Amino acid sequence: MAAEIICVGTELLLGDIVNTNAQYLALELAKLGIPHYYQTVVGDNVERLKKAIAIALERSSILIFTGGLGPTPDDLTTETIADFFQTPLREDQEILAEIEAKFTSLGREMPPSNSKQALIPVGADFLPNLTGTAPGMIWQPQANVTILTFPGVPSEMKRMWVETAIPYLESQGWGKERIYSRSLKFRGIGESALAEKVAHLFDLTNPTVAPYAGLGEVRLRIATKAPSLEAALQVIEPVATEIKEIAGLDYFGADDDTLPAVVGQLLRRQKQTLSVAESCTGGGLGEIITQIAGSSDYFWGGVISYDNRVKVALLDVNERDLNNFGAVSAIVAQQMALGVQKRLATDWGISITGIAGPGGGSETKPVGLVYIGLASPDGKVTVSEHCFGENRERLTIRQISAYTALDRLRRNLLHWVKHFQ
Repeated sequence: MAAEIICVGTELLLGDIVNTNAQYLALELAKLGIPHYYQTVVGDNVERLKKAIAIALERSSILIFTGGLGPTPDDLTTETIADFFQTPLREDQEILAEIEAKFTSLGREMPPSNSKQALIPVGADFLPNLTGTAPGMIWQPQANVTILTFPGVPSEMKRMWVETAIPYLESQGWGKERIYSRSLKFRGIGESALAEKVAHLFDLTNPTVAPYAGLGEVRLRIATKAPSLEAALQVIEPVATEIKEIAGLDYFGADDDTLPAVVGQLLRRQKQTLSVAESCTGGGLGEIITQIAGSSDYFWGGVISYDNRVKVALLDVNERDLNNFGAVSAIVAQQMALGVQKRLATDWGISITGIAGPGGGSETKPVGLVYIGLASPDGKVTVSEHCFGENRERLTIRQISAYTALDRLRRNLLHWVKHFQ
């Protein structure tokens, strides 16, 4: 018995609204252990919606609809479903009274068109909507077929799902075994390279392992169906441990971990501080770092040295080196990192200088050329050269530069902990 999500609305097809409802429901079905293989988006058209229902019934037994429950003429979901199953509509007085009460509480009179929302097929139960005026329904029009409908407004749909749909599905026996997963995250390695290293794990059936590409990172999702989290972890953890050992320093976190948060935890644990000197990223690195609550414990600030005069005056960059090698060079990145570390008196100093584009590149220094400097607590500084293609992995050169700099710091922090603590 599998579920299918059918989202109704021409605005979804036109791209005017992002279909977040399908993503939410897919995650919720996984939590309940309900198989889910198909999603359909269909416009506000009776015949096309009927075709979508017919196709869905050939492969799924739980049909979940969102959208098309409003009072306007293009809201066709309820009547189309009823007509498909050749079932008349009835006016539910309880629904009608609730809708009227909501308008009264707002000091308004209910428009006649809203009475349409009180119509549901004979034999169906309604799903109350405590937030809006569009109720949904739960209906079993024939054997082994369950229909659930929800409004398209995400906040209304989510509340109705949690308060009514989940208890109903659990009462039907779903949720005894749920799908649990762990998402491992990696940086500094491409999806294909990581996949080659763990290729033997893709043949597993319990748990399953699948790769996903994120913005500037790679993920491996390990999933299993189990009656409890404890039982799931017994299956997931051995595979997760093996993957971490294979990936080494390329692994940086799991599930809700973010790179800035992981770096922050390492700095806080070692009671060390950080400052940054940014040129091409224009403050982007500092912004990423300070998105983490409590980052003031370890991040003391930065210098946005866009102009060379700022590099000289505030970061002690040698003016002769700027003239000889240019602002985008290893030696300038080195001096920027040391300069900000000294100026702000922090344990670590990061510098970024490069050509973010779209213009400004040359044959010897193309757009995407970036130098990242890292000054460590022992007074040493290392510089890495990178050539990021424009909009690489859907990230801008500025973004990928900032995240790459943070990842370099993460790796060095782990090395510092291992060898100097």
